[in-house]
Amino acid sequence: MHAELPRFTGSVEHALDEKGRLIVPARFRERLGAGFVLTIAQPDPCLALYPSVTWAELCARLEAAPRKDDRFRRLVRHLFANTEEVACDAQGRLLIPAGLRAYAGIERDVTSIGSLTRVEIWAKERLAQHAAPEGEVAEFMADLGFY
Repeated sequence: MHAELPRFTGSVEHALDEKGRLIVPARFRERLGAGFVLTIAQPDPCLALYPSVTWAELCARLEAAPRKDDRFRRLVRHLFANTEEVACDAQGRLLIPAGLRAYAGIERDVTSIGSLTRVEIWAKERLAQHAAPEGEVAEFMADLGFY
C-alpha cells in the first residue's frame, strides 16, 4: 500500500519577520524533513507545507488522473506555478515569496496549523473568518460515524 505519511497536529501563533520569513515550529520541522514543498491550499485561502513524501503521493495521483483535459491542465498549471520546493535556514526560518503571501493575505501575524498530512499557514485574521460555526464539527463527526 502507501508508505506511512507524516501526520501533523497542533497550532502555533507567530509572526513573519521584516524580510517575509517564518520560523517553522520545531514540532513541524521535524516531520517536514530537510526539504519540503510550499504551495497554495485551494480552495482555502491559505498556504500549505507538505513533506516531500506526501507531495510525491499527490503528484502521483495527479499523474494517474483519468482525465487530462483542458480543465485538468489549467489546474496543474495553476497549482505548480504557485508551488515552491523549499527548506528552512539554519535558524529554522522559511522565506515565503511575496506572491504566496499575497495569495494567503499574509502580512505579519500567522497561525500555523497541523492539518493531518500537511501544515496550513493562515493569516491570523483570515483564519478567524473561516472557523467552523458552533456545533458544526461535532455534527459532522457524527455524520462521518466517529461517535
